[in-house]
Amino acid sequence: TGRGDGRETTGPRDILNWLYGLFCSPEYRRRYRTTLAQGFPVVLLTSNLEFFRAVAKLGEELIALHLMELFRSRHLVPRFVGHENAEVERVSWRDGVVWIDRAQTAGFHGVPEDVWKTYIGGYQVCAKWLKDRQAKGGKNPRPGRRLTADDIAHYQKIVVALVETIQLMKEVDGVIDRHGGWPDAFLSTDADSR
Repeated sequence: TGRGDGRETTGPRDILNWLYGLFCSPEYRRRYRTTLAQGFPVVLLTSNLEFFRAVAKLGEELIALHLMELFRSRHLVPRFVGHENAEVERVSWRDGVVWIDRAQTAGFHGVPEDVWKTYIGGYQVCAKWLKDRQAKGGKNPRPGRRLTADDIAHYQKIVVALVETIQLMKEVDGVIDRHGGWPDAFLSTDADSR
């Protein structure tokens, strides 16, 4: 149960971290997109403990980010501008700003385009969170949610987590490259099996 000793043994948590790190690799997602779309991830293993630990460490950080347990402020936190309790009317992005109103007077400044365009689980994360709070028309209209200080802080954390995720995903590919690249990093050698 739990984690291994970090030298000779691994535990279920270590394996989860390895898999999460591996599945977040952009190159892994590119190579195996067909099987992923069918719901069958390809599980790659290694006998290289150093390689395993490096990817597992990044996977652990990614899990903490995605569970909102880890908040780093290495990157600029997007700044909210506009009036307090601004209503989410219409969500859009332009020139680094996520606007939440039609007049483009309230929104989050400092959201990079690659973060805005990040999809996880088929959803554009930055847009979906706000659109779930957006005004609705039609047969059952409802006004948009007015963002509280807690809502604004949460959205800022989402953006920072995505910035960190993009960076860590690149680091996973870097670790794979340093250990032989694709597919060599995942092949066993006689030295690995000793």
